[in-house]
Amino acid sequence: MAPYAFLALVPLAIVVRYAVHAPAIWTFAIACAAIVPLADWIRRATEQIAERKGGAVGGLLNVTFGNAAELVLAFFVLLAGRPEVVKAQITGAIIGNGLLGFGLAISVGTLAQRRIRFDAARAGHLASLLMLVMIALLLPALFDYTERSLYHARNATSLDAHLSLGVAIVLVAVYVANLVYTLVTHRDVFATEGEAPRAARNAWPLRRSIVVLLIATALTAWMAEVVSDALDEAARALRVSGLFLGVVVLALVGNIAEYLSSMHFARQGRIALVVGITVGSTIQVALLVAPILVIASHFTAHPLDLVFANPLELVAIASTALIVNAITRDGEATWFEGVLLVAVYVLLGVAFFYATPAASAAG
Repeated sequence: MAPYAFLALVPLAIVVRYAVHAPAIWTFAIACAAIVPLADWIRRATEQIAERKGGAVGGLLNVTFGNAAELVLAFFVLLAGRPEVVKAQITGAIIGNGLLGFGLAISVGTLAQRRIRFDAARAGHLASLLMLVMIALLLPALFDYTERSLYHARNATSLDAHLSLGVAIVLVAVYVANLVYTLVTHRDVFATEGEAPRAARNAWPLRRSIVVLLIATALTAWMAEVVSDALDEAARALRVSGLFLGVVVLALVGNIAEYLSSMHFARQGRIALVVGITVGSTIQVALLVAPILVIASHFTAHPLDLVFANPLELVAIASTALIVNAITRDGEATWFEGVLLVAVYVLLGVAFFYATPAASAAG
């Protein structure tokens, strides 16, 4: 009953935005809240497909459609002329999925057992991709620093754009290669017990699952546009920077589907699927969502590069890659390690709250 009731937030957000013309802070809050039940319906539909197609395909769909909200929200913010907020949102998605989402899932999954175990080969593969992500996102910032500070290049902005486009193309190619590797050539290696398709007693028809996915994603796109329109005024009303809104608020809203899914599957003991959703989502944001935004932005009035000028964002991305790598290396985790992941996320969130970078200040 509750999921249906919360869907009322969607028409409420539309009324508040287009009919009542309420203050931006109310429009922003209601539209953000409306994305949450939509994300839950995305989770429900992808879970139904996972029951039919198996954990590998189901996890990929869950991550993809979960990140659809992130991609759409970021694109509308980009069209609104706030590329620095989009970068912050990318940072927030990476640390949110890798630290908060994974940490909460581990904590929930260990409520009924002392420790959870997952396939070390799969975890090692994801950890390797995380290290690639860290290198790929650190490189443009270091390149920009070198060109501006050491060589005083006058065309540094143009060079940053070209390098970012090249990095984006490479990352997309790696993502496609990863799909071929895990789903085709080495599918037997990454398939684990318990991931075989299951015929659920009350399973939805496949057509219904697809329709729900498409409708929920379309409504999420609409709510994302409402959120982006109210972003600047909401930031001024809340007296926070665009950096904090992007890293924490928008990233949480855009990725709530992964958090709900990971905790749901963790309660069922489907840990391989949990790792695929949380860490896999982190990787997809960096290897697919961010590059798509960079490539698409070149056809808009607000080109986006991958230069994370704020050192705090770079530290956050590197910290996520390193701590997730350390925790997944042995193929098992305890509730305390889940707490450690959440603690790192909270520490970073506090730091972003007090950070006031000039380029990201909303007020």
